[in-house]
Amino acid sequence: MKKVILDLAVTLDGFIEGSNGEIDWCIMDDDMNFDGFLSGIDTIFYGRVSYDQWGNFQPDATAGEAEQQLWKAVHSKKKIVFSTRPPEDGRATFIAEDIAERVDAIKKQGGKNIWLYGGASLIKTFIHAGLIDVYRISVHPVVLGSGKPLFEDLKERMELKLVETHAFRSGVVQLVYEWKS
Repeated sequence: MKKVILDLAVTLDGFIEGSNGEIDWCIMDDDMNFDGFLSGIDTIFYGRVSYDQWGNFQPDATAGEAEQQLWKAVHSKKKIVFSTRPPEDGRATFIAEDIAERVDAIKKQGGKNIWLYGGASLIKTFIHAGLIDVYRISVHPVVLGSGKPLFEDLKERMELKLVETHAFRSGVVQLVYEWKS
C-alpha cells in the first residue's frame, strides 16, 4: 500500500514558515538527493493556496538545468488538491469532503508513495486525522522565534519511531519517522 509522506523543512525552533509566510531560510543542498525522493512518489497532495502558488510553477528561463529538471519531475506527478473550491486549470483532481476515506482509497491504488506537500492547513488536517505514514522532516539551522509551527493544537501525544537520519553539508539534519507500532 502507498504511504503518505510529509516531506517538509522546519526551523530548529519548529516553524514551517515565518510570521509573514516567509520560507527564504530553506536550504537546498545538492547532497539532499531530492531527485531520489521524487522518484519514489507518483502523487502530490496540495492544499488550495499551495497548489495555486506552486502546483504549476515554472522557473524562469534563467534558471539552471538542475532547477528546470526538478520542476519537470514535480510536474510529472499526479496532483490532488484538497479544497472546497475546485481547481480551474483541469490539471489536478479535486477533493472537498470525506478526506480520510478518499486518502485511504488513493493509498490502496497501485503505484508509488504520496508526497503531502501542504500547505500548513492541510498538513494540520492530516496530522490531526492520523493520515501521515512517514514524517520526513529536514531541520534547518535557523531560529525564527515566531511563525507557523509544524505541530499545534494536538489533542493527544504522537508516538513516532526514528527510522533514518541524514546530516548535510549545510547543517540541515533530516529526520525520518514512522508511527511507533
